[in-house]
Amino acid sequence: MKEIIEQNKSLVKAIIKKLTGSYNEDIEQEVYIKTWKNMDNYKEQGKFSQWIGALTANVCRDYFKSRQYKIEASQVNGDEILDNVRVGGRQEEILDAKARQKQILKAVDSLPRKMRQVVIWYEFEEMTYEQIAKKTGLPEGTIKSRLFNARKILSEKLQHLRGDR
Repeated sequence: MKEIIEQNKSLVKAIIKKLTGSYNEDIEQEVYIKTWKNMDNYKEQGKFSQWIGALTANVCRDYFKSRQYKIEASQVNGDEILDNVRVGGRQEEILDAKARQKQILKAVDSLPRKMRQVVIWYEFEEMTYEQIAKKTGLPEGTIKSRLFNARKILSEKLQHLRGDR
């Protein structure tokens, strides 16, 4: 298990930071616990890093649904309220951003598998077209096309968020 953690630590941290907006050690620990518990469910059909990446994204989604997240998001002490008033409601902006992130993740989840995987690799794992093409064995043009079509679908599904900014 130690070797798995070492090999995938940077990927797990990057996904957590990308999806939650900051690094969260509790989420990272939960990822490794779920990895350990679900090792029997891993099938050698794809790369292990893809599997642990998807597992990490799922743990992040679970975190946003969790009671702990809702408690943390709603707790603001008196000093923070004064700070928020001074900076124009910064806490509200953060909560809005997290709600927007949650809606975006749901929309990405609803994409067809081939498009969803390209979006995850390109947007969340920050891979280049070339890297994705090598990984999949597909031409770069196909990768660009899938990403374009995925973005078009996401744009339609998330158009209601455009007015929130």
